[in-house]
Amino acid sequence: MDKVVATAAEAVADIPDGASLAVGGFGLSGVPNELIKAVYARGVRDLAVVSNNCGALDSGLAVLLAAGRIARVTGSYIGANQEFARQYLAGEIEVEMIPQGTLAERLRAGGCGIPAFYTPAGVGTQVAEGGLPWRYDGRGGVALASPAKEVRDFDGTEYVLERGIRTDFALVRAAKGDRHGNLVFGKSSRNFNPLAAMAGRVTVAEVEELVEPGGIPPDEVHLPGIFVRRVVALTPEQAADKGIEKRTVRGR
Repeated sequence: MDKVVATAAEAVADIPDGASLAVGGFGLSGVPNELIKAVYARGVRDLAVVSNNCGALDSGLAVLLAAGRIARVTGSYIGANQEFARQYLAGEIEVEMIPQGTLAERLRAGGCGIPAFYTPAGVGTQVAEGGLPWRYDGRGGVALASPAKEVRDFDGTEYVLERGIRTDFALVRAAKGDRHGNLVFGKSSRNFNPLAAMAGRVTVAEVEELVEPGGIPPDEVHLPGIFVRRVVALTPEQAADKGIEKRTVRGR
């Protein structure tokens, strides 16, 4: 039951080229930076990443992206990541853009063993009708577009069929974890981290604070250890290293 491994490098040592990864975090919040650095150090390539966004401010998944290690991104936000936008428009990377709530539910569904579900989000748009550019040809044209999805009427309202997401591995960050893999997420880092963890067949968690079994009251567990295969304890310095995406100040 002790799922703790000594280093991040050991925790990701079996991730191969071409693997699919569900990665937690949103912007700079709750990003498993140490695990991502370990994946980068392994040199694996052609990764298919499922994450809300693909890194920011040269951190998180932006490290793998800039190195050309990512072949496909399933997400909902490009934002201010100029390298992500450049690779997408140049046809260097395949991108499946999904409404943010739909992405969250697809991850959750995959983790719960639900193969597909119906949602009204995207009905009447290219999300349902197809034609969203998945890959550009580098000359302004579309080399690969999204296919049309099944749309069905329920009680007079149309819904589009979306498939659950399962990935080979998942990388997440938690505020606290025990040796059995039970996790607690801090504030906004609870957005995509539990869902990504559920979707991975092998889930690896880096934790800011490692406690012994019983150190987390059952009612405070955000994600039960059944979903987690490996736990890596961060050093105090690593746990405290949290970037600020946009610093603002208020006038006196």
